[in-house]
Amino acid sequence: MTQSDIIQTILRDSNYHLDRFTNTEIQALQEEILTQTIKSKETPFIRCPIRSKAIQLKPEELIRQLYAARLLNGYRYPKERIRFEHLVNFGRERKRADIVILDKDRPDTPYIIVEVKKPKLQDGKDQLRSYCNATGAPIAVWTNGQQISHYHRKDPNYFEEITDIPNADQTLADILNERFTLKDLILKDKLAAERKSLKDIILELEDEVLANAGVDVFEEVFKLIFTKLYDEFKSQDDKMFISRLLRQSINTAIQETDQDYEVKYPDYEMLKKAVEDINDDDFRTMEFRNTGQTDSELKTKIQHLLRKNNRLGPQVR
Repeated sequence: MTQSDIIQTILRDSNYHLDRFTNTEIQALQEEILTQTIKSKETPFIRCPIRSKAIQLKPEELIRQLYAARLLNGYRYPKERIRFEHLVNFGRERKRADIVILDKDRPDTPYIIVEVKKPKLQDGKDQLRSYCNATGAPIAVWTNGQQISHYHRKDPNYFEEITDIPNADQTLADILNERFTLKDLILKDKLAAERKSLKDIILELEDEVLANAGVDVFEEVFKLIFTKLYDEFKSQDDKMFISRLLRQSINTAIQETDQDYEVKYPDYEMLKKAVEDINDDDFRTMEFRNTGQTDSELKTKIQHLLRKNNRLGPQVR
């Protein structure tokens, strides 16, 4: 059996997937797989770089190893700051977090907590919320290999979704305050990159922000969507510039119509690769984004953007 077949066998009948990992990441893991005969059956193992011992590869462990490799090689976190099965105290009860990145200045304090045990988003998010509240960790990540979500714990009752986690040389403020253009919007499109539906995002918004707020959920969500579309419309010149470059860079015919250029690509990864090298230094900075403001400041910013599109439009509550 090839390494590729081994991986497919491990993930068979599970709710875990490999969609959020690159071919390079998957191939690197495949090369590390070894098998041992246990009870007359070939069983896959991998030498864990964090625990420095061979670990049997089950679906959850496979995803954990892939994400840990990304933490080490992509985000450049040193091995010494990463823990697996980190104990979290809940009074007399103790649980284990899948992956914990420790604070560089307080080596006993969790900085980022990653959950891969729960293959469903809401289950994983609930688990993350409890771990972060118990430890004070400001950043949380959930993934099942098919989707991935990053959160900033603003307070015990509110986890704000963020575009990514900081790398080892960054801070949370760097992520919150990063310049965000139409190019970034394409590269970090949640509907495509994270395999989320618009319904998923709205349900998360309703659960996290609007639950028990005493407002008409449909009306408030509609205003937010309306405002975001207006913000994207204000970057039409940048979109036209990207479209021109993409027409020049591939053989696929992309007609100048009102149809989004994304539709003309076979898949999102092809579009993402084509857009990554575009220089966006002169692009407009998107406004519909939380860049670390207080709730009141964010409300004022969104209301201002909404009023610019519809002077008589309703206010965001």
